[in-house]
Amino acid sequence: MPASPPSPLVVEELLPAQRSLRVAFVTETWPPEVNGVAMTVARVVDGLQRRRHEVQLLRPRQAAEAGTASPQAHPLLHEVLMRGLPIPRYPHLRMGMPCKRELVQRWSLRRPDVVHIATEGPLGWSALHAARHLKLPVTSDFRTNFHAYSRHYGIGWLRGPIMGYLRRFHNAAAVTMVPTEPLQRELEGAGFRHVRVVARGVDCQRFTPARRSAALRAAWGVAEDDLVVACVGRLASEKNLEVLVQAHLAIRAADARARLLLVGDGPLRDALAARLPGAIVAGSRHGDDLAAHYASADLFLFPSLTETFGNVTTEAMASGLPVVAFDYAAAAQLIRAGEQGVLVPFGDSDEFVRAAVALAGSHACRQAMGEAARRRALAQDWDSVISRFEAELWLAMRQPLPPASVRPATTAA
Repeated sequence: MPASPPSPLVVEELLPAQRSLRVAFVTETWPPEVNGVAMTVARVVDGLQRRRHEVQLLRPRQAAEAGTASPQAHPLLHEVLMRGLPIPRYPHLRMGMPCKRELVQRWSLRRPDVVHIATEGPLGWSALHAARHLKLPVTSDFRTNFHAYSRHYGIGWLRGPIMGYLRRFHNAAAVTMVPTEPLQRELEGAGFRHVRVVARGVDCQRFTPARRSAALRAAWGVAEDDLVVACVGRLASEKNLEVLVQAHLAIRAADARARLLLVGDGPLRDALAARLPGAIVAGSRHGDDLAAHYASADLFLFPSLTETFGNVTTEAMASGLPVVAFDYAAAAQLIRAGEQGVLVPFGDSDEFVRAAVALAGSHACRQAMGEAARRRALAQDWDSVISRFEAELWLAMRQPLPPASVRPATTAA
């Protein structure tokens, strides 16, 4: 396994006596939007508040918030709702619009100690340039493999320009945080500078085997000893769902009572439901209801090849599910092959199907791996993750600003 990230205590020993920070946190996705980035940034923002830091959260106004004032849910959280537009193919999600001038005005009146940018869209780009204009330290996250997504939407020829944009964007920050060491090495090999590993946590009180529900399984029409194979995530082409379909059909060929549970939504939902009439298509689930769906399954399959981490992997493990996944991202970092699940060579679809069928056919292996997965997830607590994130903010504030090498998207922004 890759070496663990350095202990937060090692970093914090270098820091001066700490005070409360004023953090401008910029993101183009936020709950109740359902995706790993929204969930993660919400946990980080909550963790900063718990440590008595003041957070100015800048995000696009969501469709349900049209015409509403910026909410103020916490004395240390000041939400600023910005203009936004629906994202093509995902009308329920919104991206920000260029607003550099507005951000310069806001931050001139109330200057943050540091600007953290979680997403690289128009709002993030505007925040980067506004911060550079005001000589504010900037940190960033690399959370979505947009360059890898391009080939799934018929624009593979844009992979190079997208990667160039992301490189310019992140190299203008004092540090770019990534969740795994393999991703750190990949980006450094592509010319990204100042890339640091800050892992992601999982809520093991919410995601737990204790939420397994006989009533929910009965509603699905399955008996206690029937096999339920789960996959949680966006139902879209970049998630490599054809491999999931093949694995499910192979499992069904060996066990006609096995059922596939799909939790999530997306453009492929109707096509998958039509193609797999026996599947349980649960749609988007949240909170304790989502946790019950995980815990009420027996095996977790994660066929995606485009993740920067894959929060669903840790949620499944915390729920006591053995995992079959490709050997990268969260699975590579957290799973020892044959202990918490099965790791398959990256991109080997045939081996993924074989591994899924083998594990589906062994109740004893699933039970032992599920228990080991739960134990491994318990070590991924959010408090240590927030400590590491907080330390990176402090270090960024002490470093000289990177050279002004990025070009503004528009002078009118």
